[in-house]
Amino acid sequence: MSELGVTALDHTVQETNIWLKAVEQRLGLASRQQAYNALRAVLHVLRDRMPMAVAVNFGVQLPMLIRGIYYEGWHHAATPTKDRHLEYFVDDIFRQLPPHFPVDPLRAARGIFEILWEKLDPGEFDKLMAHLPVPLRNLREPAT
Repeated sequence: MSELGVTALDHTVQETNIWLKAVEQRLGLASRQQAYNALRAVLHVLRDRMPMAVAVNFGVQLPMLIRGIYYEGWHHAATPTKDRHLEYFVDDIFRQLPPHFPVDPLRAARGIFEILWEKLDPGEFDKLMAHLPVPLRNLREPAT
């Protein structure tokens, strides 16, 4: 018998734990809770910078519980956040993270972008990136 008694839910929980473990390891975090906080912050800030159709399409590609994190509390504005500067993106992530978070928000963004690229279809991820300003597209690249 499965852990929760429902095979589909067990798979969903297992897949979520795989994502959180990847975040935890990539960012050198001490717990799954910290990994959840980093993933949530970056996904929310990313989501709010996309046109609605792109944001919805991107969310559908995520595993079920990760999708729930992504859509959590979303009240899409008529227009996405227009700031095109990396500093604003990072500042917004910083505001979403709990106080005294052990990882710099820029490092968190880079790590999450890399995990998204690895776990999602690269072609679909590249389509998403095409809707973002160049400085945000470059978050997937290692820091120079």
